[in-house]
Amino acid sequence: MWVRVNIYPSAEGISVRQSRILSPAVQPAPREMSCQLLLLLLTVAACVSSTDGQAAYDQLPDVYKKGVDLALEQLKSHSSIQHHFLFFKSLSKSNTEFGFSAHFINHNFYLKPTKCSRDTVDPNPKSCPFRNDRPLIDCGVCYKIYSGEIERDPKPYVNCVHKPALTQDMKVKRKEHCDKMGYNSGTVTLLGSKKDN
Repeated sequence: MWVRVNIYPSAEGISVRQSRILSPAVQPAPREMSCQLLLLLLTVAACVSSTDGQAAYDQLPDVYKKGVDLALEQLKSHSSIQHHFLFFKSLSKSNTEFGFSAHFINHNFYLKPTKCSRDTVDPNPKSCPFRNDRPLIDCGVCYKIYSGEIERDPKPYVNCVHKPALTQDMKVKRKEHCDKMGYNSGTVTLLGSKKDN
């Protein structure tokens, strides 16, 4: 008995369906068939996972993409980083608007290493698939954005740490720093203040 695997694009990505074909003229050994099926499924999974990160990045609003791009730019400048990284997924994000096209952005996300070297020009998930043998990098960025551009004052904060090395204390300091930046850049307004009687 043969097993036919049909691959269909769907809203969630790629769906795989199996159907059986009875009485083929030549039947492969059951072990050979299962190895072929496993290889096919692993190939499909690799294709899906490598495009998931790009799809997640493409779905981010532009104000968040700017922070991811800033983190990637700073990460690439470190000589200890040998591989190119791509956006993997958001953990948390906030966008505080304080009028006149000004926003304060706070975004926590993962970057995942790819198989491409850091010097790769214009890397994309199809030519640079994700690696699963290296740790993720946990990034926290916060910055003021005005009319779609990151402001220089206050200076944007970028903090990226390999996930295994990230401690709870580091997370607390990251949050405190971003909270302080948000208050200093005007996120507290008269409308948001409490009046005592």
